[in-house]
Amino acid sequence: MMLIAAGWITVLLLVGGIALDRSLVGLVTRNFDNQLGYMLTAMIGSAEVGPDGEVFFNRPLGDQRFLEPNSGLYWQISGKGHEDFPSRSLWDRSLKLRGDHTDKAPHIYDSDQFAGERLRIMERSIVLPGSDTQWWFTVAESRVELDGQIARIRAILVWSFVILGLGLFLMAGLQTWYGLGPLRRVRMAIQRMRTTGANRVTEPLPLEVQPLVQELNGLLAHSEKQAEEARTHAGNLAHALKTPLTVVMNAATAQAPDLAETVIREAAVMRRQVDHHLARARAVGRRAAGQARASVGESVEAVLRAVTRLYEKTRFDLDGNRAALVAIERQDLDEILGNLIENAAKYGGGSVFVTIDPTGEPGWCEIWVEDDGLGIPEAERIRIFDRGARLDTSKPGTGLGLAIVRDVAEIYGGSVTLEESEDLGGLLVKLRLPRPAG
Repeated sequence: MMLIAAGWITVLLLVGGIALDRSLVGLVTRNFDNQLGYMLTAMIGSAEVGPDGEVFFNRPLGDQRFLEPNSGLYWQISGKGHEDFPSRSLWDRSLKLRGDHTDKAPHIYDSDQFAGERLRIMERSIVLPGSDTQWWFTVAESRVELDGQIARIRAILVWSFVILGLGLFLMAGLQTWYGLGPLRRVRMAIQRMRTTGANRVTEPLPLEVQPLVQELNGLLAHSEKQAEEARTHAGNLAHALKTPLTVVMNAATAQAPDLAETVIREAAVMRRQVDHHLARARAVGRRAAGQARASVGESVEAVLRAVTRLYEKTRFDLDGNRAALVAIERQDLDEILGNLIENAAKYGGGSVFVTIDPTGEPGWCEIWVEDDGLGIPEAERIRIFDRGARLDTSKPGTGLGLAIVRDVAEIYGGSVTLEESEDLGGLLVKLRLPRPAG
């Protein structure tokens, strides 16, 4: 920010300085030339042609410098075939004129014809009454005074712009330093938070950085929630594995005759627990990766294609808004729908009906999975979500399907409820998931 400000200040000061220099130098030069123009007009107004054909002034010119030798102000009248009529200030010198053309208007130029004295010359050619000769009227003045004024103006400009530039650089630096002060306070607050063990930035900060502080606190809360979830999952897994390991250890220590059956049984229990917690861990990790978005219609169709091969005699129907989107990773949505649709096909009577977004509730998308089976008694609908809970033990399974569905849905902010299907008479599973923001 400071480098950009310094660069722009430098460019603007250079452009402004050059423009102001051109304007002031042009103004001083025009004023100088106007003075020469007044003198040239006075010369022409006072000039007459005598009986001998020579030019003379009917009244003297007013500037005393024309009478002082080498005063720096000169005039001269020249005509072809006539001697030059110079001012006394020229003394033994004469002005070299550009007589190869006609100037009906005053012509101004600079000349170095006098050694060590640059001249500003104004000349004009005119034919006086009573004469056929083209006379050249010339006024010349040393540029010493003009160049001195220009040098003083430029010195003032340079020093003024240098002081102005330094002031602007200082103000830009102070503005940048002061403007970034809230960020330094945020950095110090984060440093104090790290050293004191606090988990939020709570000290009052300027309004300019309040959104940043709110996002930072939100990120800290999200990280803290993830860490707490990880600790909880690790503790739950350790607790779930502790009992099967104790049973296996006791059986091995006692050299029980059914040791092999015990190991197989308890290993199956441990495997169910590991699968469950791995599913939760994958869902948490994918949720933290960024803003999730999945198409419900594409996921349901993919799951139906797979489940249809396993349950060829079951009729599957799909209805609703297939273009609906939900804020969940596609892999997790496939896993949830796979568990629900497979359970409906496994425990139903041969018909499964999937409806996408039947309510059209803003902010939420519901997915209904219905079957024509025996359903689940209302008293058992809460217990069925427990890990390993199974009402029908005659069919293969681990009892983790609905538990995984509930846990993964809750990780994304959704929910799962069980009701009775009015159309098919079996179980109705309502999966409620949030829609993507925007």
